[in-house]
Amino acid sequence: MAIPLPVRAQAAASQLAFWLPTPVRRAVAGRPVRIDGQDLALDAQLLLRLQKIARAELVQGSVERSRALLDTGRHLVSGKPIEPVSVREIAVPTPDGDLPATLYTPVGLPEKSPLLVFFHGGGWVIGTRSSHDNAARFLAKHAGVRVLSIEYRLAPEFPFPAATEDALAAFEYAVAKAGDLGADPDRIAVGGDSAGGNLAAVTAQQAVRRGGPVPAFQLLIYPATDFARRYRSQDLFAENLFLTDVHMKWFEGHYVPEGTDLTDPRLSPLHAEHLSGLPPALVVTAGFDPLRDEGEAYAEKLREAGVPVALRRHEDLIHGFINFTGVGTRFREALAETAGALRQGLH
Repeated sequence: MAIPLPVRAQAAASQLAFWLPTPVRRAVAGRPVRIDGQDLALDAQLLLRLQKIARAELVQGSVERSRALLDTGRHLVSGKPIEPVSVREIAVPTPDGDLPATLYTPVGLPEKSPLLVFFHGGGWVIGTRSSHDNAARFLAKHAGVRVLSIEYRLAPEFPFPAATEDALAAFEYAVAKAGDLGADPDRIAVGGDSAGGNLAAVTAQQAVRRGGPVPAFQLLIYPATDFARRYRSQDLFAENLFLTDVHMKWFEGHYVPEGTDLTDPRLSPLHAEHLSGLPPALVVTAGFDPLRDEGEAYAEKLREAGVPVALRRHEDLIHGFINFTGVGTRFREALAETAGALRQGLH
């Protein structure tokens, strides 16, 4: 479907702003931001400034309005579709009905290659495969893997634990149908960002508990891991940095039914009693992100349990950076590094 002209124009203007001379970009972005001994990247600061000028927020009003604005706004920052990547639509069967999914395959990738089962972010409420289309394409192309992006059920229509059930079913499907997907059943990873990182961590834990196939690798990008505790980073970065404290409470209010045990490992994987036996993991965090500290706490708990884990904090970036590959250069650099680590973990 063609993007309306006004959106095209806005996208062009947004991208152009990032190619202005550095002094001009700094003048627009404002004075450098330093918090917790970290300096915010100019690309990130400029993006936040442009969003403020446009009065754009991650959450705006109702669920329906927020979803619609995310669908429109993604064109402003994600860039042109990354090619050459072939795309195939797939229906993933579950006990509750088929889940739509998209299989991304870099052109020229041989059969029996690694596959990443990918769960998009969006607070379990507003994200979609479309909102993360270019992120999935980027990972497929630059990591040299197939990516199966899952359209799991969203809250509030389907609150916790629906998304966790869908995520596990999707992984089990990928293993069972690896041949049909062109994948090596022994090199199937799980991954995602934010809410999707949460689902990937939960899926890995549940797979180990079930005693069946286990993911070969976990890619956890600024994952939500603990609903039961408030972390220092949530206070440090509560406002004006894309994901705010207000947004996080809005997402939780829609996703988590009243009376839910917030230490349930299917919700808060950091509270799992045993983490031994989990597959190797890459945990990626952003320095200016409310979720920073709980993601890093999960990495440390994995390490203590003897799980091979690499932790990478991008000190100068904000939450959501894998979706901003169409503006500036810093966001692409960070995602390229992530893709390289994924490649190394699966090849």
